[in-house]
Amino acid sequence: MAMFVHLTSAANTPRIRRAGIRADSRGQGGVRGVYCFPVLPSYTLTHQWLRELARFGPKGSLSAVHIRLDDAQQVLVGHYRDRAKDAQQWLTAAEAVARVAALPDPRGWEVVVPRAIGAREVHRIRAVPQVSGWRYVPNAHGTRPCTCFGCRIRGEYGGRRLRERHPHPLDGPPPPAPVLLARIDAAGDPGDPTALREALHWFGLRRRGPVDRLARLADHPDPAVRRELVWAVQGWSTPGVAELLDALAEDPHPDVREAVADVREL
Repeated sequence: MAMFVHLTSAANTPRIRRAGIRADSRGQGGVRGVYCFPVLPSYTLTHQWLRELARFGPKGSLSAVHIRLDDAQQVLVGHYRDRAKDAQQWLTAAEAVARVAALPDPRGWEVVVPRAIGAREVHRIRAVPQVSGWRYVPNAHGTRPCTCFGCRIRGEYGGRRLRERHPHPLDGPPPPAPVLLARIDAAGDPGDPTALREALHWFGLRRRGPVDRLARLADHPDPAVRRELVWAVQGWSTPGVAELLDALAEDPHPDVREAVADVREL
């Protein structure tokens, strides 16, 4: 029998003891199953995913669920970066353990069991220290975290301070709203399209904004500016956004109308 460990919220452990682990995750190619990792002699490598999962998972501590699988059970094995088609391999559970154990650096590898785990397959559940493993990527320690929009996590502890110390040239933090409004005013009337689009890009990184001051750009002669306006205000909670998008949905240019349709599907 092959032994694996599945990391999950401690709040899930009563249900797992009673009914097992649900196949709620999606692996490569849309495979539905349970993520786990082989139990290796190294405690740190076995629980390497703990700190990274804690960044995205539910609040509270994580627990380790040890599961026993039949050696012939088919599982999907590969590195988390191997997202190309057929980059990961289907192996038996026994082969997966041997494959990962033989790697010079198994950090970042993962195993997906393509089914739910029954309660009888759960060997034991135990609490684990919450400081094991890597964050962001393996070998990230000592390198500056990326502050781009795709890498950062909204609400992450220390995230705002990190972005203020190391602002990303495209993804902020954005300048204050009065500074951006001054740039829009300085662009003239109807306004330089390049300067307006740059200011609207920064407005799009904010949660609220002056809808009344930007509404005039819905009549700008450049459709690229009007399209950027759609993406700038679509995530705001400011009153008046819905009315502005309604007006832009009737824009004569198809790119602007398409942008409104896209943001309303988000």
